[in-house]
This record gives sequence, structure tokens and C-alpha cells, in this order.
Amino acid sequence: MTALKKTPLYDVHTSLGARMVSFAGFEMPVSYTGIIEEHAAVRERVGIFDVSHMGEFIVSGPGTFEYLDRVVTNNCSKLPPDGVLYTVMCQDNGTVIDDLLVLRLADDRALVVVNAANIDKDYRHMASLLPADGVVLENRSDYYALLAVQGPQSRALLINCATLEPVKERLEELAYYRHFRFGEGRDEFLVSRTGYTGEVGYEIFVTAARARALWDDVMSKGAEFGLSPVGLAARDTLRFEASFCLYGNELNDETTPLEAGLKWVVKFKKPADFVGKEALLAENASGPKKTLVGLELEGKNIARHGYPVMSGSEVVGKVTSGTFSPTLAKSLCMAYVDSDRLGEEKVYTVQIRKKQVGARVTPLPFYASRAR
Repeated sequence: MTALKKTPLYDVHTSLGARMVSFAGFEMPVSYTGIIEEHAAVRERVGIFDVSHMGEFIVSGPGTFEYLDRVVTNNCSKLPPDGVLYTVMCQDNGTVIDDLLVLRLADDRALVVVNAANIDKDYRHMASLLPADGVVLENRSDYYALLAVQGPQSRALLINCATLEPVKERLEELAYYRHFRFGEGRDEFLVSRTGYTGEVGYEIFVTAARARALWDDVMSKGAEFGLSPVGLAARDTLRFEASFCLYGNELNDETTPLEAGLKWVVKFKKPADFVGKEALLAENASGPKKTLVGLELEGKNIARHGYPVMSGSEVVGKVTSGTFSPTLAKSLCMAYVDSDRLGEEKVYTVQIRKKQVGARVTPLPFYASRAR
């Protein structure tokens, strides 16, 4: 059995009494004080997350962005110098290998951030598409640590931290889905105005060796802003309320970005013929076979991943994610429903163990993002 990896902040989590679990090959904190408390901290104040398990690749050399435009569906070549791009990477049949971020570091250099569980798979796929010369792909996942600071007080907290004081003005002016870097070499910091919570927030990339100092700096200023460390469980309820897709749930190798409501990241008109384009063009013409929808359940019943969505006695879909929303105080789920059944009714049922629970179609996102 392969030993679980540990992030550079493992000792911090155990010292705080976090409940640790196996996740994507890492031993990660699932909660510290409790899901509801940590969730509320991010919605109302500010939370700090260790997301150092995420994968980071560096793509460099002449033709970097032309190469990336063949690999992913969105238009990387149009990224501004400080730009960040959300996109997906597909197979030839149009199904999703992973969803990821691309950050433009220079005209010939990019940082690609991938899901932890997909690091090896993504690297193999991207390596298979490299041109004969000119572009280099490096897996730098062990080099980087990544902290996320999220919530309405995130900016106020960070500009009061000693680490970020020299770039206070840049931090205050940083726009959504933009980034900046400061420092050099192993002391370089990359601050990105991104996140996975639906709140104003920042993700900060540092070398693994600098992660503890940054965490301690943020925590030392955190009390006056109501800072709470937050684990994976609340990270999931936060992203769920904001209706962000999660690989393995809403996205997988049997689902296309069009089915997931991500047509906006598929740029059919960009010059590059990206992997999966022909299949997605055909699907776009005929319409997706299934559609991601939001459902509100009766009472406090919880629809778990994989539960059937029913129309009478017929299965017409499957739940991808579900929980009782801490913010909205409703039982909600996202589910794929057969597209040819969507116009027929607004109420379905979800099979929860031995009973069918009423589930009314409700718009996505459940919680309007305030991240901008």
C-alpha cells in the first residue's frame, strides 16, 4: 500500500487538532472545529485553507500558448500578462480529463494548476501532445505549496500581514482572475485573485519551504478579522453552494463540458484545433444528451452522489453532489437529467434508500458568487 503524502503544513494541522483523512493520495485536514462553523467563517468573515495537494505544471518555451490552445478548450493565447484562465482538458470524444487553471507568467511561460487526484494522468496526457521541440513541460507539484484565504475580510487581513505589506497596493487593486508575483527565486510569491468558495478570496503560491512562515503570518493577524482554518469538508459545502463543478462528481471522463454547463470555456472559433473539438462541435449541433440541473429536496433529506433521479418509476438522471446548505438552510443537490426529459416537468423525485423524495428544479447557482 502506497504511503499517503503530507503537505508542508501537515504538522500545523495536527497541532490544531484537525481531523485528518486520506484524500487524493494525501493526508489532509477535513475539519478543525466543525463543518458548519468553518463554512460560516468563510461566508461571514475569512478562512484559510491548505490546498498544497493541488498539482502545478510549468509549461515554457517558444510556442507555449499555441501548445496550450491545442491541449485545452479555452483560449489561452488571449490571456493578458497577469491573466488567469479557467478551462477544461478533453479527450478526443469530448469528455473531460480535468478542469484546471492556466496563469500567464510570461510570453513563453505558463503555470497550469490541476486537481490533485489527476496529477499523473494529466501530465501523461499533456506530455503526449508536446511538439517535437520548443515546448517544455515540468511537473513542479512538489515544489509549490498553495494557501487559499477566502471570505469578505480576506483582503483586509492580507494587507495587514507582514509578508504582503510590501505589495499592499497591488493586493488592493488586484482584479478577479488576475495575479501578480513578487520576490525572487525560492522567495517568490504568486498571488492570484481566485478561489473555490464563491467569496472574495486569494490563492497564494509559495515554495514548500516558505509555506509554514506564510501560514503563521496570516494566522498571527487573523484574530481581529475572525479568521478560521478550514478543512476539506467546508471547502466542499462552500463550492457546492456556489455550484462550482468538482472533478469526480460533476466532471469526469463520461461527461462533456457542454453537459456540465461549461460551454463558455469552449472556444470553437479560436485558431487552434483543440483535442475534442470535432466531438464537441457535433454535440453542440445536436444538443447534449444530459444536462446539469439544481434540485431542492423536501425536508432535510440529503441526496448523495450517485442517487437516482426519478420521473415516476423511471430513472431519468443521477445526483452528482448534494447536502443541506448551511447558508440557505435547504436540502439541495446538483444532478444530471436526461436532456429530452427536461421540458416535461419541474418536479422529480430522488431515490434515497427505500423512499422517493420530492425534488423541485431550482436555478444554478444556488448561491450567487460574491468573488468579484
